[in-house]
Amino acid sequence: MNEKVLEVKNLKTYFPAANTFGGEKKFVKAVNDISFHLNKGETYSLVGESGCGKSTTGRSILRLVEPTDGEIIYLGEPITKLGNKEMMPIRRKLQMVFQDPYSSLNPRKRVGRILEETLKIHNIGDKEERTQKVMDILSTVGFQDEHYFRFPHEFSGGQRQRIGLARALIMNPDIIICDEPVSALDVSIQSQVLNLLEELQNDFHLTLLFISHDLSVVRHISDRIGVMYLGKLVEETSTDEIFSNPMHPYTKALLSSIPVPNPAIKREKIKLKGEIPSPINPPSGCVFETRCPFAFDKCKTVIPELMENVPDHKVACHLYNN
Repeated sequence: MNEKVLEVKNLKTYFPAANTFGGEKKFVKAVNDISFHLNKGETYSLVGESGCGKSTTGRSILRLVEPTDGEIIYLGEPITKLGNKEMMPIRRKLQMVFQDPYSSLNPRKRVGRILEETLKIHNIGDKEERTQKVMDILSTVGFQDEHYFRFPHEFSGGQRQRIGLARALIMNPDIIICDEPVSALDVSIQSQVLNLLEELQNDFHLTLLFISHDLSVVRHISDRIGVMYLGKLVEETSTDEIFSNPMHPYTKALLSSIPVPNPAIKREKIKLKGEIPSPINPPSGCVFETRCPFAFDKCKTVIPELMENVPDHKVACHLYNN
């Protein structure tokens, strides 16, 4: 039986929208009532277009952005309402790797000092012990001792992402949230970082929440995939199942956009009509109904629930839940 290390229940994260003309206060519904869980040792990927709420979900779990409502449960303990003092030991076990490693590294400090700062904040070891621990973790991600003394601008994009991984790993976490960790890298460097991530996951017994807009990337690293659209989770199943039997029309459109390297293989590309609705005023029924080629009357008024129609395969669509 799989052991759940993290549960997200009915998570909502809203941001107040600018209202220059008075009247009713409105909110950007970045994450709008989603639920999922992570099993120990697995890689769970959240995918979807830019602006669908993937990154906000990751930041809300870590409480870098405060959720509006819902529950986040880590190893059976609700952490949503904990204060900063109570969150400190939990932050050691929940770490994040950001999309742009350069913007998350202090350009005025050498890499060794940046990594030591994490240990210092959590009162781990004395100065010599912290230095040795940093040297060890740099070696783990493929660096030599001399890299301890370099500044962030002296590294390439892929190397900076390795530093981001080192900073997360140095706390010996249970869960690492990877927010688009390879999207800014060349394809060849992407594969190096992904291979390293898989090696580290096995060596450190990590659970990963991998956030990406690229289904071709998550295919090679994920155990399960959740598809998001406009703040909602619209489909969730195993990686093999989502590629062999996609059910939601949005998932099918995402899969059809993956380039096929062999020009002899013909695949129909699904072009979605219209624009993504505003998260300030999402559709009253299914969030996808304004762009869905199969939408009917019920889709405009009734919000579909994320239901399991096939074993271990959930979909929020009236075509299956009707």
